[in-house]
Amino acid sequence: MIEVPRCMSTQHPDNIATPFFSDSDVLAGEAEVKEAFFVFSQLGCREQMWDSEGKEVDNQVVEKLLSRYLDFFTKNRLGRDFFLTYRVPNPSVEKAQGKILLETLHSIPRAFDVARAAGMDTPPIFEVIIPMTTSHLELERVRNYYERVIIGQKETRLGSEKISVKEWVGDFQPEKINIIPLFENLEALSGCDAIVSKYLQGKKNLEYQRVFLARSDPALNYGSTSAVLLSKIALQKLHAVEVKSGIPILPIIGVGGAPFRGNFTPQNVNNCGEEYPSVQTYTVQSSFKYDHPHRDVVNAVDMINHVHRRPPLQIDEKRAMEFVKKMSAAYESQLIGMADVINGISVFVPGRRARKLHVGLFGYSRSMKGIKLPRAIKFCAAFYSIGLPAELLGLSALSEKEFDELHGLYTKIDEDLKDSTRYLNLANLDRMPLSVRKGVKKALEWIECEPDEDYAEITTRIYDSYKAGKHTHLAEDIKAAAWKRRFLG
Repeated sequence: MIEVPRCMSTQHPDNIATPFFSDSDVLAGEAEVKEAFFVFSQLGCREQMWDSEGKEVDNQVVEKLLSRYLDFFTKNRLGRDFFLTYRVPNPSVEKAQGKILLETLHSIPRAFDVARAAGMDTPPIFEVIIPMTTSHLELERVRNYYERVIIGQKETRLGSEKISVKEWVGDFQPEKINIIPLFENLEALSGCDAIVSKYLQGKKNLEYQRVFLARSDPALNYGSTSAVLLSKIALQKLHAVEVKSGIPILPIIGVGGAPFRGNFTPQNVNNCGEEYPSVQTYTVQSSFKYDHPHRDVVNAVDMINHVHRRPPLQIDEKRAMEFVKKMSAAYESQLIGMADVINGISVFVPGRRARKLHVGLFGYSRSMKGIKLPRAIKFCAAFYSIGLPAELLGLSALSEKEFDELHGLYTKIDEDLKDSTRYLNLANLDRMPLSVRKGVKKALEWIECEPDEDYAEITTRIYDSYKAGKHTHLAEDIKAAAWKRRFLG
C-alpha cells in the first residue's frame, strides 16, 4: 500500500526570498535538483512535483538525485517513501509541446533502470499530472500510450534475427502508471465527477485515484471567492464518486501563499485544513518554503502530515454556483478596467524560475472578450503592488444578506479577507476606475479591515512611479512590497 503524501512541494515561482542552495534569484537546472533533496531531507515533504511542462525535460533528475544522495535514498526509497511526480503538457491544449509529453513518458522506464542499478527495485516515478483536463479521453490517451507504445514495444522483434526490444535493451518497468487529472476551469471543476467516473469505468484494480484541483487559475478567471466555492463543489462531488465507486478518491489542491491563491502559509495551515478537510495533498509552493522561518515551515509540514483527511464540509451546490455566476460576472467587469495597469506593472515583477508556465486559460476564454492578462503569480503581484487586493473584486455583486449567507459556504472568508486587506491602499483605491472604486468600497462595509500604513506608503510610491513613467526604481519597490507580504504573488 502506498501512503499518499499529505504535502506536495511544487516549483511555482511565488517566492521573494532566494533559497540558500541557489546561486541565483532565478531557480533553474541544478538548483531544482537540490531543491527536491532539500524538501525531502529537511522539510518533511514526501513529494516533489517535477514540472516538464513548458521547459526541457531533465531526464536525468532521478540519476542526479541517486548519484549525489545515494545514502539518503538507500534508506528512503524514491517511489516508496518519497515521490517525484511529473506534470506534463496536455496535447489537447498545448499541441506544440505534445512531444515533451512523449519524451517524459519514455523517461519513466529509464528512471527505473537507474534505480535498479543502484540496488532499488521500486519504480521511482509512476504518476503523471495532466493539466487543463476537460475529458476522461485525455487521461485514457496518456495511459494507453504508455502501456501500448512504451511498454508494448518490449516484445517487438527487430531485424532478421528477430531479437525482441526487451532482449536488446532490457525490460521496461513499471508496466502501468497512474494518471492524475488537473481540473482548472469552471466546466471541468463543476463536472469533475463525471470525468473521473468515466475514467474509472473498467478499472477495478485501482488502489486509489488522485485528482488535482487548481486554485490559482480559477481565481484569476472567476475571482478568489468563486475559486473557493468551485473547489468545494468539486470536493463534494468527488466524495460522492468515492462513495459510489468504492475507490478512494484522493484530492490534491493547488494552494499558494497569497490570499488570492489560497492563503496557504505556515501560519494558516489549520484554517486551510478546516476549509478543505477532504483534501489528501496540499501544494507547498515556493513562498511557503522560502519566505518564512525554517522552523515554522518544518512545524507546519509536520502538522499537515499528522492530520488525516475527513469528509468534505457539506454545501448547497446549487446555491454556491449561483454565487459563482453572480460574483464572476462582476469580477470580470471590474477586471476589464484594470487590465492595462496590471499588464503594465507585471512587466516589472521579478521572475523566480527559468521556465515558461503553461498556457493561460484566458487564451481560450471568450468570457474575457479577448483580454490577455499575466499568469496568476505576476497577476497577483501586480495587484498587491498597487495596494488593491484582487480578492475584493466581484464581491459587490452580492447584497449584505447574501454576503452573510456566503459564510455558510466559505467558512474562513473573514480570516482570508482580513489577511488580504492588510495590503489595501485606500488612497490608491480612490484613483481606480469608478466600477472598481464603487465595488470595493461596497465590499469593505462588510469586512474587518486594518491596512498596513507602511505597506500603503510603498504601494503609493509604486503607483505614482508607474503613472508618471518613472520606472528606474519600480522593480525594487515591487520587491520591497513583496518582502513585507512574505510572498511575491
